[in-house]
Amino acid sequence: MTPSNYDAVRFCQTADGTRLAYTVTGSGPPLVSTANWLTHLGLDRRHPMWTHWYRDLMRDSRRGLRYDERGCGLSDWCPPSASPQVWVEDLDTVADAAGYDTFPVIGTAQAAATAIAYAAMRPHRVSRAILISSHAQGRQVRARTELDRRVAGVDLDLAKVAWQSGDPGFLRAYAAQFLPNATAEEWDAYIAFTRRTTSPENMVRFFQMIATIDVFPLARQVRCPTLILHSRGDTRVPATDARELASLINDSQLVLLDSPNHLLTGAEPAWAELVRHVDDFLAD
Repeated sequence: MTPSNYDAVRFCQTADGTRLAYTVTGSGPPLVSTANWLTHLGLDRRHPMWTHWYRDLMRDSRRGLRYDERGCGLSDWCPPSASPQVWVEDLDTVADAAGYDTFPVIGTAQAAATAIAYAAMRPHRVSRAILISSHAQGRQVRARTELDRRVAGVDLDLAKVAWQSGDPGFLRAYAAQFLPNATAEEWDAYIAFTRRTTSPENMVRFFQMIATIDVFPLARQVRCPTLILHSRGDTRVPATDARELASLINDSQLVLLDSPNHLLTGAEPAWAELVRHVDDFLAD
């Protein structure tokens, strides 16, 4: 694939030599989308899983900055880092390269942890934060009972077995946690895209990292206005986690959406509601 196929992708280099891919689209007020491993700047803008996210949130009337996390997409496929400090330094590198100074951040799922860490550790750069399908702690960290720990262990084992074996049954079982009301064809499209974002080895590392994320202490330090959006029926990250996160961030508002999906689809009514809340929050 030649650069002409990409969406004006640029590259910058971190202090430790990792090359990160980023793109800036549109014009107007800035908005930075913090990275998670389910991205690929050469593919995601045209993929059904993400098209509506970029069309409706990173629209042309905003100067939207997106980047691929280290370990995936068009960034170097080096091992990903579980350190919030590294996430923050990587975002510093990308924002500086793109010429961004102060900006709102928006993070979905794992990327919300990066948004939380950045807002806490770089308060002078973050004007507002939007957290979607987010949580302060990964499944293994937030396990409180023996059953919780067993469930977290099974979840991680399922992820490893599914992606390492490529077994369609295991893969669909995993995809169903993110898109429970999707069709088998939609699950297969999600799986196919995911497998193109990174290597199998890094995929396992990402799963382990997500299970052990802990930005609980940092969430208490966030001082900027924060909007938290979460599906009521999310089984991947229960709405109770979103309520807990809202209790940690002083200047926050929580909106629960009527959806079972961890990653909202563009066709469901909850998506239009999410977009409206984001627009209102950024215009306030």
